[in-house]
Amino acid sequence: MIGALFDQLRHARRQRTWDPDLAAGRRGEDLAHRYLRREGYTIVARNYRLSSGEAEADLIARQGEDLVIVEVKTRASSEYGPPERAVSPEKQRHLIRVAREYARKTDMP
Repeated sequence: MIGALFDQLRHARRQRTWDPDLAAGRRGEDLAHRYLRREGYTIVARNYRLSSGEAEADLIARQGEDLVIVEVKTRASSEYGPPERAVSPEKQRHLIRVAREYARKTDMP
């Protein structure tokens, strides 16, 4: 309960000082983070970038032996279609590269 109130206050502050799209995107990431934790995932990284800087994953989580790479898409409406349509084949390749680099750097099998 207190965590949700803190998130609402933090989001309100972001809305005043950040670009509205950036604030909404961060809010979506916060909600996804909270949801995954509630479902038993351990969040091991947020906004993880490749060392080259050319690709990023919003969240990296673990559940048991599974490594989960999460791309969060926040939509104010369905005007542009469902969020999953916004993850292009190029973005999918970037996420695979992020997963491989993260696994290599953390010595995952």
